[in-house]
Amino acid sequence: MSVAFVKEESAEAASETLLPDRPISPHPNLVTEAGLKALELQLQQAREAYSAASTIEDVNERRRQAANPLRDLRYLAARVRTAQVIPDPTSFDNVAFGSTVTFSRDDGRVQTYRVVGEDEADPKAGSISFVSPVARTLIGKTIGDVVSVGGKELEVIAIS
Repeated sequence: MSVAFVKEESAEAASETLLPDRPISPHPNLVTEAGLKALELQLQQAREAYSAASTIEDVNERRRQAANPLRDLRYLAARVRTAQVIPDPTSFDNVAFGSTVTFSRDDGRVQTYRVVGEDEADPKAGSISFVSPVARTLIGKTIGDVVSVGGKELEVIAIS
């Protein structure tokens, strides 16, 4: 009998359906309220994508289409379950989780970032993770403080 008539999954198809889990950070899963809502939305979207993939008749195609949503479901469920919502800071005396900090670099550039959780960090959109080197160095600092990050000096010029 020709293998063309046998419906067996190839090694290539199997590798596409057995995706490794997304790595979970060893750091506490601190999030803002907006960050938790974003995680919950992503979890719902992953559920919907998995549900849609589950309706595909061809078993190999169904497994391929369900692989990413299933991996995302495991990751996002864990992140939502372990999320620790940190309220927005009530004081702007020093940089804290949830603060928006503006600093000047020694090359003259001025940058503003909000310190947020790992899953919600997006430097291009103006947010950095609280475990990033810049945020770790700035947390606890006040306006006028100068810190060194990666051999460069940063001066805190505003906190909100």
